[in-house]
Amino acid sequence: MPAFDLPPNELEHYRAELEEPADFDEFWLSTLKEAGQADPLVSVRPVPNGLRLTESWDVTFRGFAGDPVRAWYSRPAGVREPLPAVVEYAGYGRGRGLPHERLTWVNAGYAHLLMDNRGQGDQYGCGGDTPDPHAAAPGGPGPAVRGLLAPQDHHYRRLITDAVRAVTAVRALPGVDAGRTVAVGNSQGGGLALAVAGLVPDLAAVLVTAPFLCGIRRALDLTDAAPYGEITAYLSVHRGAEEAAYRTLAYLEGISFARRARASAHFGVGLRDTVCPPSGAYAAFNRYGELGGSRPHGSLPHGARTSGARVQNAPAQDGRRPQGAPPRKEIHAYPYNGHEGGDAVHVRRQLDWLPGVV
Repeated sequence: MPAFDLPPNELEHYRAELEEPADFDEFWLSTLKEAGQADPLVSVRPVPNGLRLTESWDVTFRGFAGDPVRAWYSRPAGVREPLPAVVEYAGYGRGRGLPHERLTWVNAGYAHLLMDNRGQGDQYGCGGDTPDPHAAAPGGPGPAVRGLLAPQDHHYRRLITDAVRAVTAVRALPGVDAGRTVAVGNSQGGGLALAVAGLVPDLAAVLVTAPFLCGIRRALDLTDAAPYGEITAYLSVHRGAEEAAYRTLAYLEGISFARRARASAHFGVGLRDTVCPPSGAYAAFNRYGELGGSRPHGSLPHGARTSGARVQNAPAQDGRRPQGAPPRKEIHAYPYNGHEGGDAVHVRRQLDWLPGVV
């Protein structure tokens, strides 16, 4: 697994050129408006989890087109006061699994919602429970290529909408401090968390690791590893479909969502990641918040290097960001790691960082 992307000194300032659709904002505004017509929650049912220190609920909320989406909601047992909420998004091919699987955030004292991935869950882990009833558009079998030829048909239009609705749903649950909601994810989940940061203007914070769907065009040139490899495999068979595919993917580009984000952000990236090349994560980081703060386009300051990380726009001593200031953001790079990035070391950094911003 040799280093194969840009050298570190270039990654630190890499911003990527974008071919952003002129109607990018309208596309997502209309999609989310349609999905937001109904109340978010369908059902909230307590479930046994075999744990004495954690309580869990089986949640169903309305996602894209009002479709029922499943999730696990967990919180520290016996705690009744409102808690900040962490909404977590799972990786590619995973479902929500079982309620006792992902306990880091609830053990750290947060309310935790783990969203199921519609139409996924059959590749890793313990499965999922949410079908995708809209998966009949032309494309390949994998989620990355379902509906590839038209943005309104693509799987990720539905999944990103579900991710935004998951934030609305968790804020409607009892015992949640709605003003302190956080999006978290790794790989596909990192791409979803970044999209949520760009689409939910009052999100408190986002934690993004090895994000998928960032720098998509460059990634397709760099790697044949799935999920990007599923797209190149499709295009190798459907010769001449590139223009339609690239047009669709432009509406899913994580860098475009990052530009619109306002929440405080924590990034992690392995510099030998051949699944989600690091240049995509760096471009999303370097352009993060450029349309959401008080600074005009292109005027964000360069970050200083501190302890192997880049930190920009540090908050005041009380942890709060001044009104209208650019979002606080930092990125941690792991030079000798691939898609796993910093693994548990990075999770500890997330745990130490988050209380300072929510």
